[in-house]
Amino acid sequence: MSEPLHILVVDDEDRIRTMLRRYLAEEGIKVSEAADGKAMRAVLDREKIDLVLLDLVMPGEDGLTLARAIRQRSPVPIIILTGKGDLIDRVAGLEAGADDYIAKPFHLREVLARIRTVLRRTQPLPVSPDTAATDNAGTTLRFQGWSLDLVRRELRRPGGDVVPLTSGEFELLRVLARNPNRVLNRDQLMDQVKGREWEAFDRTIDTQVVRLRRKIERDPQHPELIKTVRGAGYVFAAAVSRG
Repeated sequence: MSEPLHILVVDDEDRIRTMLRRYLAEEGIKVSEAADGKAMRAVLDREKIDLVLLDLVMPGEDGLTLARAIRQRSPVPIIILTGKGDLIDRVAGLEAGADDYIAKPFHLREVLARIRTVLRRTQPLPVSPDTAATDNAGTTLRFQGWSLDLVRRELRRPGGDVVPLTSGEFELLRVLARNPNRVLNRDQLMDQVKGREWEAFDRTIDTQVVRLRRKIERDPQHPELIKTVRGAGYVFAAAVSRG
């Protein structure tokens, strides 16, 4: 029998943590709680966490600081909780490494739906014993020595090292690499990367591009792979083969 999902709720408000814990527990999800960064790190050190629900506005270390701390140690999915009209905070949260956001006040059913959606995007597909034999079906995209395994959801450098990607970074790279040398505007990328699950503001895609460039470009300030086409969008300027 598989283990239940384990969600970590990081919020300084007891009421929010208790409400989320009770509701998610009723859905068969294990929940740990943390009121601050110290407690959050303690849970991450001792538990296997499948997803973090992280409030941005907290005393002491705020959510942005904690999101960066999580991302430095783990690719675990992060959903940030933000104020309803705080567009800048949402963008900042994405820049810090979050995979999705939920605006407060929220409905508990929305939280559950977002959790399931993010986990569907981030969980690798089951790998069968004959996965190696399916390479000829195009499950790996290769470009300039890099390889993107679409089954294991892994990106490897030319030297073979794995580069950790958030779900958003993986999906963006997957879409770009599947459409080499084709200019894609922000709306097209948003449709294919998120399926319009997120509110469609341009900075979402721009933020993901900046983060992805930092991981795959030799010089992120002068990109050779993901190029900006002024007034049009982005283009993946590399030959791509399917392995």
